[in-house]
Amino acid sequence: MQRDTGPVDRYQGAARLEWWANRSTCLGAVAVEVDVVWSAEGGWGATAVSAPPLTGEDLEGFEFLMAMSPFFTLRLPDQSTFPVGVEAVAEGFRLTLDEGDPPDRQVRFDLR
Repeated sequence: MQRDTGPVDRYQGAARLEWWANRSTCLGAVAVEVDVVWSAEGGWGATAVSAPPLTGEDLEGFEFLMAMSPFFTLRLPDQSTFPVGVEAVAEGFRLTLDEGDPPDRQVRFDLR
């Protein structure tokens, strides 16, 4: 007997991962292909891969931002946004929904 898991919503397609230093300054963004699934039983889950793959300075910049804080904003094509935690995995990124407000980072750089 198969259990009814209820309705499942899914989005597969283009999106962006954005790293915001504060509410007005985006320090980096990466184009990604995401697979977002929501079900009443399983909750929210998502994976992403950079599209195109990150290389060179782009990869270094992304890794730098991840080291500072793994919290990004996931922006879908309809401009809806979701605060997410990002974890690098072998096949791309695992995204977890951050149910609180996005971090209000006060990033300061000493450029001497």
